[in-house]
Amino acid sequence: MNKFVVDVGGTFIKYAVMDDEANIISKGSVPTPLDEREHFVQTIVDLYKENSEEVEGLAISLPGNIDSDTGFVYTPGALKFNYQTPLAQDLQDALREQIGKKVNVSIENDGKSAALAELWKGNLSDCKDGVVIILGTGIGGGIILDRKVVKGKDFFAGEFSFLMNDVHKKGFENCFANGNSAIALTKKVAGIKGLDESQVDGFKVFELLEAEDEETKQVFDQVVNGIAGQIYNLTCILNPERVLIGGGISKQSRLIEAIQEKTEQYYDSIPISMPRTEVDVCKFFNDSNLIGALYHYKRLYETE
Repeated sequence: MNKFVVDVGGTFIKYAVMDDEANIISKGSVPTPLDEREHFVQTIVDLYKENSEEVEGLAISLPGNIDSDTGFVYTPGALKFNYQTPLAQDLQDALREQIGKKVNVSIENDGKSAALAELWKGNLSDCKDGVVIILGTGIGGGIILDRKVVKGKDFFAGEFSFLMNDVHKKGFENCFANGNSAIALTKKVAGIKGLDESQVDGFKVFELLEAEDEETKQVFDQVVNGIAGQIYNLTCILNPERVLIGGGISKQSRLIEAIQEKTEQYYDSIPISMPRTEVDVCKFFNDSNLIGALYHYKRLYETE
């Protein structure tokens, strides 16, 4: 039976009816309610009800630190009304009350969903151990060890945003996301070019790079070098087979090639034979969280 799959972001809720092999039968989006939790829950319930004749089961990708075995949200990311809430149970209760039957509900963190999508049908499908790094407003992702997503005791594993770029400095301004996310890149380019931040997006950055703008190239190299340095650190800690780069900006081949080159430079700088991690791009982009959320649902409720 098809599943109803939801990817909740800070701006939009994307949803899809998907079959068991992650083929999308229909899809759409609505604005994410940010006013109160009751509105948020009812929006998801209403979307499910509209499709209830053709689906059985609700799979969700959501920001925050989440116990994906129970669907309890400990910390909620931008959706502050989800703090310390049993969201899966509340959705299940609301669905039972409004459609008159039990609906299985699963919830997985968005970065971990992206990693699961790559593990299931993407560029980690042939790997035992791997890492996915998602460059966006922050830097999320997921760690795969022995073909399982690593959660950590507080479900915080894979929150790469908070890695320190310089261990001799403290504070959020020194965190990985603040210096090396996609948004950090566009803000730095806007600053060095004397432009308003609203005038610079990823397309503008790569347009300037194509034009061989030296100031933009310097910022780009600095940001990419920071990403490569953290991949080197992940090699030392996890020794993964492959690290994948995701997020909209990862569609730019110049970015992936630059990260690959600078990661190799880190390995070459050590006077011993270093194990090396392959760096590649994620297979899935806009639909990755939907695919990973479905895979988590299948793992939780179905026998593969």
